[in-house]
Amino acid sequence: MSVVTAQSSIVNLKSKIRAYWSLTKPLQSGLLLATGLAGYMSARCPVFNIGAILGLAVSLFLAIAGSTVLNMWWDRDIDAKMGRTKKRATSSGVVDENEVLRVGLILSVIGVGWAVAMDALYGLIVFAGLFFDVVVYSIWLKRRTAWSIVWGGVSGAMPILAGRALGLGYIDWVGVTLALGVLFWIPTHTLTFSMKFAKDYEAACVPTFPSTYGLGVTRATIAISSVLAAAAMVVAGYGIGMAWGFLRLLGVLSAGLLILALVMTFRPSERVNFGLFKYASVYMLAAMILVVIEVM
Repeated sequence: MSVVTAQSSIVNLKSKIRAYWSLTKPLQSGLLLATGLAGYMSARCPVFNIGAILGLAVSLFLAIAGSTVLNMWWDRDIDAKMGRTKKRATSSGVVDENEVLRVGLILSVIGVGWAVAMDALYGLIVFAGLFFDVVVYSIWLKRRTAWSIVWGGVSGAMPILAGRALGLGYIDWVGVTLALGVLFWIPTHTLTFSMKFAKDYEAACVPTFPSTYGLGVTRATIAISSVLAAAAMVVAGYGIGMAWGFLRLLGVLSAGLLILALVMTFRPSERVNFGLFKYASVYMLAAMILVVIEVM
């Protein structure tokens, strides 16, 4: 093999790795992974469980990445119709669709298999998250009903429940409450996004809350889900035994979420909508950091 051919192969390999890395949605997958780690650390001190932490991180990331790649494969036709997604590797034809399917399946099988090998209950919850995300949300409901976000929210709530269950060996009310906090947080995150890119979803014929029920109902739904998410996270923090100082800080962060949701409801604007979308991610990450700091 000539030097030029070898260099070309390396460039192509790097390009393909970048394409597949983008298909895992690293920021979104990283945030979900953070919730899983926080769920585990809420039940177990990470200092004395390094092996379990590493196993959880790898297995959960592979399962999340696998499900995300499978979603990209399934949605490649509608992604090609939307301005914000038409340049994705799957919708633009940068990668072969059959190869994408194989990669998604391999990542998913390894991730879930690793999780099951670590603990049966943990593995079952990880599998449930993948199943709800790929089969129920993407394949079955996304193109049929705006309420698909509820089932997408269920999949998003599974990592933190899985982490808590791995740490305890069983499911408790704190784990369920943490999962509810994520479940109710997801509409705040996704509905603001669907409002911002309403024309894209309309072009792809994907039903959303704004297109189905109007902006007023969508804003009210965001406000209600924000209240429920904040309440669930504060109750879960109390259940974990979070110190008053951390609990108070969590309350302040939750108040910020509620204020933005209320402002968007009664004084809507594109700027407030986008601000709430960004703050929702910061809020969830900050809440997970507080959970981790509390137990260390």
